[in-house]
Amino acid sequence: MQVLLPPGWPRPKGYANGVTGKGRMVFVAGMIGWDAQGVFQTDDFAGQARQALQHVVDVLKEGGATPQHIVRMTWYVTSKKEYLAASRDIGQAFRELIGNFNIAMTAVEVSALIEDRAKVEIEVTALVPE
Repeated sequence: MQVLLPPGWPRPKGYANGVTGKGRMVFVAGMIGWDAQGVFQTDDFAGQARQALQHVVDVLKEGGATPQHIVRMTWYVTSKKEYLAASRDIGQAFRELIGNFNIAMTAVEVSALIEDRAKVEIEVTALVPE
């Protein structure tokens, strides 16, 4: 995989502007911060983000992929303020579970998610090299 950075652009912090590569794609649906049985164990934003990231890792594994294969990640958050306030803990969870910052990432604040207690939903596209 190759990170795309147009000439003269500064390197973004914590993500890539774009990524390219060849291989088998694995798509992970939006994962939220409940456990494998669909029960929320916390209403803490960072705790839900950690759980959602763990679900991403688990689904990737089932698809024969690892976090290093992630090329695109989209975060849907119900509160920009909570997301930014929890950024240190989210960053720690991200580094522990994902570990790779060469991902084309987007974060979007939304008015609500389908599950009322959900504060964050994360979807991913991974590319397993040929």
